[in-house]
Amino acid sequence: MNIIKKIFLFLTTVILLGCNSKLVILNPAGQIGLEEKLIIVTAIKLMLIIIVPVIIMTLFFIIKYRSSNVTAVYKPEWCKSKVIELFVWIIPFIIVLVLSNITIDSTKKLDPHKLILTLDNKSVKINVISLNWKWLFIYPDFKIASVNEIYIPVNRSIIFNITSDSVMNSFFIPQLGSQIYAMNNMCSTLNLIANKIGTYKGISSNFSGNGFSGMKFNVFVVNNNEFNLWINKIKSCKSKLINFADYKKLSLPSKFNPVKYFSDVDNKIFYYVINKNHLNK
Repeated sequence: MNIIKKIFLFLTTVILLGCNSKLVILNPAGQIGLEEKLIIVTAIKLMLIIIVPVIIMTLFFIIKYRSSNVTAVYKPEWCKSKVIELFVWIIPFIIVLVLSNITIDSTKKLDPHKLILTLDNKSVKINVISLNWKWLFIYPDFKIASVNEIYIPVNRSIIFNITSDSVMNSFFIPQLGSQIYAMNNMCSTLNLIANKIGTYKGISSNFSGNGFSGMKFNVFVVNNNEFNLWINKIKSCKSKLINFADYKKLSLPSKFNPVKYFSDVDNKIFYYVINKNHLNK
């Protein structure tokens, strides 16, 4: 019985440790995040069909065949049961088939390159550059940029074009879904949408060096009026990013960077970052 108490105490501790994290992945705020949550929950439920009986049988065997239970029947000649063999092989086989089908369908449905259609079909484009150790977000249609802060309008599709000016990194907004890598000399595309107004956390989910822990940013999902006000606020700022010298100064390694805005941005900077190694050859 002491073993059962220890197992129960361990499981309780693990559950309580997760309370403060709020399980953001299971609390989605967008269409893609919701679809991914359904896949996770479905997969867990299917796997529990195997896991729960195994745990129950393990506990049952521990209690029934403990050394102090002299009434337990010992059957050394018993070899196998066709019924047990059938359940042991058929049920996992069916579950693997179902999970494989879900995986194939979801891979096609949730392709990060796939455009998300909305009623007005007006997407917001954001070019993302991973730096050491901060994120630069360029809004090419408005010629503005921000460091470590994103504003997006609710219920409008967002097209992220993502690259890295240094080592490989990973762009991830857990409540919106679909982590994707930022790679040097490459451009990754990620389509997301936010369906709930609020503030959400964005992170780097790939270790990238000494200042990795500071590569966090806030994603503000607002209505169209508030989004336009934010755009106008940035356009009134004095800081600009209109040449490569300004960009190179910004790209120098730094840690735990505050939010910064640029009112005028040369959109060619993003493509310069993608191709700079080729241009320098």
